[in-house]
Amino acid sequence: MKPIFARGISNQFRLTLAIFLSVILLVSNDRLEPVRLSISSILSPLQYVANIPGAILDWSAESIATRNMLQKQNKELLRQQLLMSERLQRFEHLRQENDRLRALLGSPVHMDAKKVVAEVMEVASDPFRHFVVLDHGERSGVYVGQPVVDARGVVGQVVEVNALTSRVLLISDVTHAIPVRVTRNDVRLIAQGTGELDELEIRHVAKSTDLRVGDLLVSSGLGKRFPEGYPVARILSVEKDDGQSYAKVIAQPLAALDRIRYLLLIWPDGLTPKDNPKSEDELKSDESDVEPPAETEVSQ
Repeated sequence: MKPIFARGISNQFRLTLAIFLSVILLVSNDRLEPVRLSISSILSPLQYVANIPGAILDWSAESIATRNMLQKQNKELLRQQLLMSERLQRFEHLRQENDRLRALLGSPVHMDAKKVVAEVMEVASDPFRHFVVLDHGERSGVYVGQPVVDARGVVGQVVEVNALTSRVLLISDVTHAIPVRVTRNDVRLIAQGTGELDELEIRHVAKSTDLRVGDLLVSSGLGKRFPEGYPVARILSVEKDDGQSYAKVIAQPLAALDRIRYLLLIWPDGLTPKDNPKSEDELKSDESDVEPPAETEVSQ
């Protein structure tokens, strides 16, 4: 069967039609702008919907990255704060020494002691025992008898060490005692825990001893546990009863024992267990040689 039209549209006609339509579109371009805007407005919500998955992924990635960055910054700032606070405590001690024109040569204060920030993992649930568990142990070089401080002052000492954790006995525990001295006049005393987190007792103080409310007590360095110069407590009250042989002196610990989270482990003189391999019993023996009631503790 033959087609009705033997020939189709010629190429010349197609070219002429294309040129004609192009000219019409060019001329009517400005008039079609409102139509395009209307169509774009109608379709714009669909574009937002299509971009939602990508936006969610971008926001999630940015939020996670920002959170991790803030956590790292907070940990680093806290570490720096603890280190700077420890240095300020030492500088305060040196300032007081200079005010009294004491020679610093041969002083037992060492500014280059090794320090590590540790986090509290557990707090004693027994109301009659005051200790915390830290997330550093033998693998970090922690040893029994190691001094522990926070941003304000002495917290306690390590009494038990495992591979990954260690137990710290707080200075407020009734079994703990620490040799201290008054920065104002160098009077040496023993601060004993009372079982209260905000209270220490200074025992066997003669009535003639020059003590005042507000006096700062720092570690004396005796007993070979706590380095000299770390703040321990401030005297709250001094009572001298004629019917008693000794004065009753109460002090308040400077360390925030009721809300500690991060602590500072100190290696005096930069020692490690290899350099100082003494056992707990040997350390107790050394303390008793220097000052019998200096520091006491019970086995955990």
